[in-house]
Amino acid sequence: MIDRMVFTAMAGARNAVDQLAVTTNNLANAATPGFREQLAAFRAVPVVGDGARTRVSSVDTTPGFSSVGGRIEQTGNPMDLALEGDGWFSVQRPDGSAGYTRTGRMVLDSQGVLRTAGGAALQGENGNLRLPAGTLPEVGGDGVVYARREGEATGTRVGRLRIVRADPGALDRGFDGLYEARRPPALADSAAVRVRQGASEGSNVSASDAMVRMIAQTRLFDLSMQLVKSADQNARTANQLISAAR
Repeated sequence: MIDRMVFTAMAGARNAVDQLAVTTNNLANAATPGFREQLAAFRAVPVVGDGARTRVSSVDTTPGFSSVGGRIEQTGNPMDLALEGDGWFSVQRPDGSAGYTRTGRMVLDSQGVLRTAGGAALQGENGNLRLPAGTLPEVGGDGVVYARREGEATGTRVGRLRIVRADPGALDRGFDGLYEARRPPALADSAAVRVRQGASEGSNVSASDAMVRMIAQTRLFDLSMQLVKSADQNARTANQLISAAR
């Protein structure tokens, strides 16, 4: 019985630490543009083996991320883009794989290609969006990109942003911070999502809510460790009673 108590308590402590890591990561990205809060929850899992089939255990899991949009703020920087709605920018990673992001802070590389800060190329309807040397992007609400030189009244059309829509359960977060489709086929394009140039979307993490969860998870860990100490004390007392009875 004591061994089972220790096992249960240690499982609770491990799950609390894992959830605390998720919350800490969310809190660390409370100011990261376009960041989506990672969710953490407990899930009931049946215990396989001898004994009643009603036995279950709990494990921590990260079922996905919050799809709530972050606050959009005007920056005045023409290289900043924000999406109004539940769309995603389509990008191409350096290794050629597809990715999706809400972070619209772009840079121009030496070849005139629009890229994210991580180096992923912003995708248009026909591939990478490339601007002629000496021009800056001018992006309409419909996602059409023009290359305009300083002093010019109008620019030259270079393409249209590829913006996709996806259900929250259709994307997984990658190790590089970009999102990817959970299963094929590729996500469908969307013309309904509007683009705002000179604006940036912030993180959807609430720092106060994350702090409250962090406190609760820390207390859960402390409680689990107290159970381990109680089990150890019970074992010591039992050994003393057995030794005295001999």
